[in-house]
Formats: sequence, C-alpha cells, structure tokens
Amino acid sequence: MEVAREAFTRSGANASLDDIAKKARVGPGTLYRHFPTREELLQAVYRSELEKLAAAERKFAQTMKPIEALRAWLLLFVDAIAAKELIAPALNTLLGDHKKVFESSYAQMQEALRSLVKRAIESGEIRSDLDPLDLLRALVGVAHVATSSDWQPSARRLVEILISGSRPIR
Repeated sequence: MEVAREAFTRSGANASLDDIAKKARVGPGTLYRHFPTREELLQAVYRSELEKLAAAERKFAQTMKPIEALRAWLLLFVDAIAAKELIAPALNTLLGDHKKVFESSYAQMQEALRSLVKRAIESGEIRSDLDPLDLLRALVGVAHVATSSDWQPSARRLVEILISGSRPIR
C-alpha cells in the first residue's frame, strides 16, 4: 500500500502498476490478483490512509494524556489531508466523486475525533462546548484555501492555536 500511495502521489492515476509491483517486491500477477483494476488499488490506498488515521486514535488514547492524544491526532490529520490532496485528483480522474466511495472511512475518522475530544472534555483539558467537527473544518479549510504548496506548516501551527483556543476559560 505504501509503495502504491507514493507512486500515485508522485505520478497520479497513471502510475505504472508494474513499477508498483516491482518496488513492492511482488509479481505483477500478485498485484492484479489482489487489485484487478487500477481503480480498486486507488480505492484501497485511499481507504487505508483514512483507516490508519482512525486507528491512531486508539493508540494515542492508550498511550497519551487526553490533550496530547488530541494534538497528535490532529497533526496526523494534517498529514492525511496532504496525502488526500495529492491522491484525490487521481481518484477524481478515475472515479468521479470519490467521497461517496469512502463514506464509511470518513465516518470512522469522525468517530475517532469525537472520542478524543470527549476524552479531553472529560479530563477538563478542553471546553465542554467544543464541536469536534469544527476542528476538522478549520484544518480542511486551511488546506483548501492554501495558495502555496507549503500550507502544511501553517496547518500544523493552526493545530496549536486550535488546542489553545479550545482550553476551558478560567
């Protein structure tokens, strides 16, 4: 999946499947057995990225304080937006509206964020009126209005601003 993600990110929808198989150290037959079409491989790569993001919530929640888990997940989300922005044009070329294809992955991602925010609210580190989707909207907004390719540092700074602004008023 990682090799395919890198190839689609670098070359778009027309990345060579044979090159992907070679770099992944599998035969072309193996690749085509698992992903009979280019569209299926693109879908699998995109879905995998979103599922990794959703799964990170559980890891972070088990190993970090609530506010640190939320911060780490939001920073990971910024990286996922970057990957999506690079892969989405390839998906759009082949699939049209890719959002419909991945509604269940988006739901997993939103549930992960809700869980992190709930935990941070319960710990008293985040104000109780915070809507988790406001955090996503802010970060996605930065990505969509970015006029340069270096929007990621700005989005990472925005995570810190969002965390600070989400603290309870004392």
